Amino acid sequence: MTGRSVPDLALDTRTGLPDALRILLRDYPREGWQADPGFHGLVSFWLERHMMFRQLMARMTADSQSFLDGRHDARGFAAGIAQFGGMFVNQLHGHHQIEDHHYFPILRTRDSRIERGFDLLDADHHALDGILARFVEQANGAIQGAGGSDPKVGAGRLLTGLSDLERLIDRHLTDEEDLIVPVILRDGPGGLG
Repeated sequence: MTGRSVPDLALDTRTGLPDALRILLRDYPREGWQADPGFHGLVSFWLERHMMFRQLMARMTADSQSFLDGRHDARGFAAGIAQFGGMFVNQLHGHHQIEDHHYFPILRTRDSRIERGFDLLDADHHALDGILARFVEQANGAIQGAGGSDPKVGAGRLLTGLSDLERLIDRHLTDEEDLIVPVILRDGPGGLG
């Protein structure tokens, strides 16, 4: 990928794709994706991976809140954050690597009207690297602090960080889906699988 920044559409400030990048979404709206003959296979697999990331974040948020509310013990909380946080970060990094080095270079050539969208998604991946590093620090702080004298401090920081992380990851995943799924539904998965 190019690594070019798209500052007017930065992940932390945008509210969605600009209309110029939603051009294919008009012909392939979300409501019709599951009924499309091209949905099963790569598209459904990709969307299931995105759902897994959302579910892992929701699980860690619920576990953090439960611990802070006294409904979850420190040991179970720390073990859960270690397990689900590690899975989340490792799987997301792997997912982005495959996209950056395989899917995006192929997909960006399929329609010049949305090529700038791949620069945007690439910029998101670079921005998410720093955001994920901050999450790892917060998760490690919550895990290490769970057995300390004030175990809720780290969990509170993690919960706040997860709120921001969920917002940014969801923005990225939604925009990625809106850009990419219509291309695959229109052109098929040729060369991607």
